[in-house]
Amino acid sequence: MMVTTSFRAHPSLPPSSSPPPPPLSSSEEDYRRCVQFQCRPIPSSAPTSKMRHSVNRPPTPDAAEDQEKEPTLQEIINIKLIESGEKERLMELLRERLTECGWKDEMKALCRAFIKKKGRNNVTVDDLVHVITPKGRASVPDHVKADLLQRIRTFLDSAAL
Repeated sequence: MMVTTSFRAHPSLPPSSSPPPPPLSSSEEDYRRCVQFQCRPIPSSAPTSKMRHSVNRPPTPDAAEDQEKEPTLQEIINIKLIESGEKERLMELLRERLTECGWKDEMKALCRAFIKKKGRNNVTVDDLVHVITPKGRASVPDHVKADLLQRIRTFLDSAAL
């Protein structure tokens, strides 16, 4: 079914010599209506919740809620580590220690074995992360964990937290 539309220029515009656009097909008209209704603003009388919703991401809390919320101890420690530059130094130390003890080479070998088993074209990075992360965390040597923990405690003592 063809829908005919009349085309009339706004009275303040000069007359156009171009012909009006061709009538829309049924599917084009449906698409136009769909877009029109989806983009329509929500009336102010509609009930609103405290969360704003989005198609592409989870609901975002209101700004007022964010300001009232106090940071947790973990968040405070993380902020202090970043501001002082200690977090970057600890990360570099961790990289060095994991390389020294052979952990990095072990993880590479696990990744290569997994890729070989599944086939190069059948593996995504997400697959690798999902499979290797638990093994990697479990195989970090205890002395590396203990050294890192001791350095974090020393930082916290010096920062008086």
